[in-house]
Amino acid sequence: MRLNGVDDRIERHQFPTTSEEIIAAHGNATVELAEGSERLGDVLERFGEQTFDAPEEVLDTLRAGVCHRGVGRRFYSDRDPTAAGENGPQPVSF
Repeated sequence: MRLNGVDDRIERHQFPTTSEEIIAAHGNATVELAEGSERLGDVLERFGEQTFDAPEEVLDTLRAGVCHRGVGRRFYSDRDPTAAGENGPQPVSF
């Protein structure tokens, strides 16, 4: 996810604030996702009315709320163990 300056806009916003105030001021700002983009206002509306005491709280909510298009390959993990019958990577000791 690329914030496209949304983080800078949120940092300059006056806190404490509500999600309604953030949406009114910055709701049309978009973030780039792995597949497309999404408006800040659309993401925050999913969580209902909230009060934020700091910019980090807004950004955490944004990161938690982007739709599945923001995660790239869904259900992919390079941490899963090798399945039975497959030859996986050899362990390396440091």
